[in-house]
Amino acid sequence: MIKGHVHSMETFGTVDGPGIRFVLFMQGCLLKCRYCHNPDTWALDGGKEMTVEEVLAEIEPYLPYYRASGGGLTVSGGEPTLQSHFVAELFEEAKRRWNLHTALDSNGFNEAERIHRLLDATDLVLLDIKHIDDAEHIKLTGKSNERTLQTAKWLSEHGRKMWIRHVYVPGIHDREEHLVDLGRFIGTLRGVEKFEILPYHQMGVYKWEALGKTYPLEGVPSPAEEEVQRAYRLIEAGRKQTESA
Repeated sequence: MIKGHVHSMETFGTVDGPGIRFVLFMQGCLLKCRYCHNPDTWALDGGKEMTVEEVLAEIEPYLPYYRASGGGLTVSGGEPTLQSHFVAELFEEAKRRWNLHTALDSNGFNEAERIHRLLDATDLVLLDIKHIDDAEHIKLTGKSNERTLQTAKWLSEHGRKMWIRHVYVPGIHDREEHLVDLGRFIGTLRGVEKFEILPYHQMGVYKWEALGKTYPLEGVPSPAEEEVQRAYRLIEAGRKQTESA
């Protein structure tokens, strides 16, 4: 019987996909984002072992809320594609039993060809593009953005629905050329139903401290609303440049 390493779960999620959602946070991530608010999800061998049936039992009492709101099940992390077989089986069974909408919240680092079964059972991908510039992406996460951008292209080419998300950190994501380049890239993609800027916050700092880790962005403030709106304008300008080319 396949088991997954689960970090935590939320029964009334409202931001990780349409409607009200059950959000399952899986354990393990290969990216080490400097702003991560869940560094306790990084370890691949942490979390609680659960079977698909055990997770489904947690979801079932709340089904009326998910159905009435047009919501469903979102699996996040950590990085859920690192446990793709478990998540695929969970999605397949949730669809078979309840026809529940499924969403995958991913950084796209796992190559799409390797998780084809999971993507086939996924209605919506919430794809987090950490930084459009590869050198800056490496400084921010420790890894190249090549796989993430390839995943976005694969989803586009295969007609998959996606939301693009982008955490905005002052001093890291504010260069005009990078924001315009992000918009240009998004403009090349089909199937993007929504684009979201997620303003950086310090809510996870205490977790770094609890783990005995030094928080890399100590003293960096959350962006002002004007900064976020400027970023939206520049990204939209880049998107329009691509679409009009």
